[in-house]
Amino acid sequence: MIQITLKDGSVKEAEAGISAAQFAKSIGMGLYKAACAARVNGKAVDLRTPLTEDCQVEILTFDDPDGRWAFRHTASHILAQAVKRLYPKVKLAIGPAIDNGFYYDFDTDTPFTPEDLAKIEGEMKKIVKENLALERIEVSPEEAKKLFEEAGEKYKVELVEEHSGKGERITLYRQGEFVDLCAGPHLMSTGAVKAFKLTQCTGAYWRGDATSKQLARVYGTAFPKNAQLEEYLTAVEEAKKRDHNKIGRELEYFTTSDLIGQGLPILLPKGARVIQTLQRFVEDEEQKRGWLLTKTPYMAKSDLYKLSGHWDHYMDGMFVLGDPEKDDEVFALRPMTCPFQYQAYLNRSRSYRDLPLRYNETSTLFRNEASGEMHGLIRVRQFTISEGHLMCTPEQLEGEFKGCLELAIYMLKTLGLYEDVSYRFSQWDPDDREKYIGTPEQWDEAQGVMKKILDHLEIPYVIGVGEAAFYGPKLDIQIKNVHGKEDTLITIQIDFQLAERFGMEYVDKDGVKKYPYVIHRTSIGCYERTLALLIEKYAGALPMWLSPEQVRVLPISEKQQDRVKELEKMFKDAGLRVSGDYRNEKIGYKIREAQMEKIPYMLVVGNKEVEDGTVSVRSRKGEDLGAMKPEDFLAKALLEINTKQK
Repeated sequence: MIQITLKDGSVKEAEAGISAAQFAKSIGMGLYKAACAARVNGKAVDLRTPLTEDCQVEILTFDDPDGRWAFRHTASHILAQAVKRLYPKVKLAIGPAIDNGFYYDFDTDTPFTPEDLAKIEGEMKKIVKENLALERIEVSPEEAKKLFEEAGEKYKVELVEEHSGKGERITLYRQGEFVDLCAGPHLMSTGAVKAFKLTQCTGAYWRGDATSKQLARVYGTAFPKNAQLEEYLTAVEEAKKRDHNKIGRELEYFTTSDLIGQGLPILLPKGARVIQTLQRFVEDEEQKRGWLLTKTPYMAKSDLYKLSGHWDHYMDGMFVLGDPEKDDEVFALRPMTCPFQYQAYLNRSRSYRDLPLRYNETSTLFRNEASGEMHGLIRVRQFTISEGHLMCTPEQLEGEFKGCLELAIYMLKTLGLYEDVSYRFSQWDPDDREKYIGTPEQWDEAQGVMKKILDHLEIPYVIGVGEAAFYGPKLDIQIKNVHGKEDTLITIQIDFQLAERFGMEYVDKDGVKKYPYVIHRTSIGCYERTLALLIEKYAGALPMWLSPEQVRVLPISEKQQDRVKELEKMFKDAGLRVSGDYRNEKIGYKIREAQMEKIPYMLVVGNKEVEDGTVSVRSRKGEDLGAMKPEDFLAKALLEINTKQK
């Protein structure tokens, strides 16, 4: 008998060799039927996995991310099997689960049409009805290579060859006549995938390499129940309505030009005004908290990036000006600000009395993002960021880290985004040492310090192994867009290495020269990404303090235009962003158009309002707020703006 410890700490006895599925059944049939996978000693595994010794076990349902992953990964295999049945000549690439579903990449001469997708869905339903058992098979690399060579699956052969030199066994999964290369875990059978939908077919390069052949990527999603699928599809349609790439263009916040290039959006007057408002707000708040503003160059010689380590660890993501192989002097556009602000620190000698030293900057940065990764304002090649670098003593580190986090939380709460974020403690991967600088001992120390800080501050984080910066661990504040794709909005990083590289010393109380800790941080992160998220959060109806146009004054006829001009000037002089609509259009049309443009308030002025010295106030929500004295409306508007009401 073996001892099995459950998630709640309780312990159950079971016979050695019992499968995770059988163990789930022993707990209850409801759990067994809902089970997708298991977590044994912290690792996600198949339900068919035997339990041979004392262990910790958690049965994973669709509600658990790893359980959901196994469910949808199985759906991707069903998709691939259906395609091979219908189009035997198509070659298989890869097919993982993703946050909101799954996809599979196919090498086909003819992209799949909507009619093809419907046909493939039909075949997938047949495979589900067949309830094919999934069998996990371990073979040698040689056996796996032979199998896929005989099947003509060149992409699978390439993947097998990558593992052939590692001395690892290769894992395959078989369902009926279909065999795929996969590490798992998977469901026990195809019959459990009750509800699914293929959503689109796009192009994708093999391994994201634009020099490789373009493949057909079929996306889909899957759920245990039809009701869950219908709810998801309804949410997707709602998300499309909120997509900043749609609303932002319709409201004329930004546009793009093929002549300028992908990932290089043009901020139109509305978008530029919002970002200017955000920037001023951030810089003013940072100043209140002791940050000192710098302005550094957009480019530097390669020497700077070689010293910082970016040349070796980040060069592929940089725009390089010149030929590193031929030119004596090569420049590169900056992908980050840290090595530039280090030079500000080095402007003169420093002592412990100078610390903490906080530098902030509204930085324009340049990163050579892959073409398939770019989307609207979310991921671009040129962007502006609220960047900062803080130099401090070891004793100051926790307090200063806390201050950076408090600043970020204040920003998120003010913008109305706080309830949408999650925290990720991004650590190094000791099995991939080439990605990082520093020794294991240095990394253990830095990550230990950050863990202590995060635990002390009671931050509810998950760990992301292999996601640290090359010079140190970081706290990533994550947020999802309307489509469920997660991106990093704000980062706070502890850097324990670059100060030494740059010779950034300070003289301590004892007269000894030491290297400070460096904290890299952002306040609201990338302004373009923040604007995109705000557009989606508020469906284009930004809070009044952020709205590019806050008030529109509407004369009913030409007779009131002079009065409207007086009001327009009065409100502008008070600091409101206001315009008058002097077009010869019906007042109803003017009101509807202002509402469509998401302008917070419309002030209607007719003969009665002129006589009474009032304005008729309407909101973009369609509310009629009645007649007000202009002074009273102004007081109301300024209160809403100054308190940053949402």
